[in-house]
Amino acid sequence: MPEQQLNSTTYVDINIDQNGQTEFVGPKKTNFLYDKCYICISIFKWFPVLFISAILIWSYYAYVIQLCLLTIESTAVKGIYIILFNALYFMTLWSYMQTVFTKSSIAPAAFRLTNADYQRIVKETTDERRNQILFEISKERQLPLACRTYSGAVRLCNKCNLIKPDRAHHCSVCNNCVLKMDHHCPWVNNCVSFSNYKFFILFLMYSFLMCLFGAVTSFPYFLEFWSNQLPTLGKFNILFLFFVSIMFSISLFSLFSYHIYLVLRNLTTLENFRSPLFAYGPNKNAFNLGRLNNLKEVFGDNEMLWLIPVYTSLGFGVSFPFTEDHANFLTQRMRQQQEQKVDSNELNEFKDRQSKNTELNNEKNNETDFNIQMPGSTH
Repeated sequence: MPEQQLNSTTYVDINIDQNGQTEFVGPKKTNFLYDKCYICISIFKWFPVLFISAILIWSYYAYVIQLCLLTIESTAVKGIYIILFNALYFMTLWSYMQTVFTKSSIAPAAFRLTNADYQRIVKETTDERRNQILFEISKERQLPLACRTYSGAVRLCNKCNLIKPDRAHHCSVCNNCVLKMDHHCPWVNNCVSFSNYKFFILFLMYSFLMCLFGAVTSFPYFLEFWSNQLPTLGKFNILFLFFVSIMFSISLFSLFSYHIYLVLRNLTTLENFRSPLFAYGPNKNAFNLGRLNNLKEVFGDNEMLWLIPVYTSLGFGVSFPFTEDHANFLTQRMRQQQEQKVDSNELNEFKDRQSKNTELNNEKNNETDFNIQMPGSTH
């Protein structure tokens, strides 16, 4: 997702200091060992990506050169196989690169705590008062928040020092709060989240089709391997090509099917295991808008671009539409809270009037007692 598109979403004006800059509380520092080994850890994280890249390079060599050019005799079959495989290969590689190199979207500045906010919170001694301050901050900045903690409080990330947007979670590997986080995938060295979820699903789909196509078209030549009819130079590449294609087809199909199931229900992997929490409790279907609308949330309104790995997802990743039942329930809940607040205010006013009347009565009684006790008051 283009970064300027997210940054263009402004909720409120945030206080600016005398130097023209906003002083935010930064994320908490990582441990000493992590800081010292940061470069080594960063390099190590790229090993799975390099492994997948090596598999893709070898598969192209094994299929196009060894199978099509050196083994298949029919020119027409060669041409058809090479064209179809190159199309699937190109789309797989494009989707994979988009998944790997699209930066995960993080919470906008409006959700971050300023130094003044942080000082207000740390001064309080009770969780109830801290949560009240967080509610005040979110209301002042007009933050679109619906998700809550188990206790009904505003979700606060103590590591990033920010108010978590709906469906955002902290990734311990990226050390950031990621918008609509699905999971952190080591095979892409990135968080699969709001900004690259479409690319990830397309990568699963195209890689599955490529592996399935490779397995089906190499199967007859795999059978020739057992009768020693294949050239010695290429038979082991074709043998491994078939086995690798079959194994990856099975794993990719199961993973792709699972994520299509999540998309059709408008869930993330984290939400599928732990339902989103709201003020009234958990609701797994709060964001389920129907299959077609759920697909549009990820793939966009333009159906012509659904199968192309370009960003078309709807929204900015900080707020999401609810189901009609859920929205009505939230509206009813807000009305009840307002009514309770009004009743509470009326009760407090009544108590104040009662206390004032009591004070006035006490003063009158004191004056009467004083007059009675004065000498000569009876004459």
